[in-house]
Amino acid sequence: MKTVILAGGFGTRLSEETDVRPKPMVEIGGKPILWHIMKLYSCFGFDDFVICLGYKGTQIKEYFTNYSLHYSDLTIDIGKNEIEVHDSKSESWKVTLVDTGLNSMTGGRIKRIEPYIDDERFMMTYGDGLSNVNLIKLNDFHEKQEKYATLTAVQPPSRFGAINIDSNNNVKEFREKPEGIWKNESWINGGFFVLENDVFDYIEGDLTHFEREPLENLVNDNQLSAFKHDGFWKPMDMLRDKKELEEMWNSNNPPWKLWKD
Repeated sequence: MKTVILAGGFGTRLSEETDVRPKPMVEIGGKPILWHIMKLYSCFGFDDFVICLGYKGTQIKEYFTNYSLHYSDLTIDIGKNEIEVHDSKSESWKVTLVDTGLNSMTGGRIKRIEPYIDDERFMMTYGDGLSNVNLIKLNDFHEKQEKYATLTAVQPPSRFGAINIDSNNNVKEFREKPEGIWKNESWINGGFFVLENDVFDYIEGDLTHFEREPLENLVNDNQLSAFKHDGFWKPMDMLRDKKELEEMWNSNNPPWKLWKD
């Protein structure tokens, strides 16, 4: 199953870092946050990635093109124009890098990668959020729900979009960054989706925000379910978030690190 990662936004709220690099390339512990997200998926056996590029996407292309060079010792013979790689540290990843437009919205980026999905179910998440969600349990839950889409519901502060979930784990209402949240619910969209190919029919084009009409219409059609995750989840929206994630990584026990070195 392929995993789609949205990595094309401008990251304006983290401008201290994103003036010079795309947000998914901002580093936590010396590795891009994109790498951390991919390591999470990989440790559950999901190694086939489609990355949606936009702002400064060439940096992400360069990173993966020269991946082994970034993490290996090298001997460079300048006269012969030869490079010898020592102790290569590579991953068992297949990475498809797709230019999804500079100004495309989240839905537009998803729509553009449809030709790379091959009419199959796929996972999708944002390129700036970390979690310790169990992706096997998430996929199993999605299969049992028999819906077009499943999102991972988390419970951080209410400054994010809120969702209303009924007793059968169906999403009954979706509000993007509301003024207030429901009195008895505080679950929000944490990303880490499982999506059937049918969701492409809910997206019109480049200017479509996936979190608006597509999710709202999936709700109206009773085709969106929520996998409740009460473990760790944290987005990297601002500089303080990056610093907090750095502190967690330096503690030698970051909650999202489910893989072994």
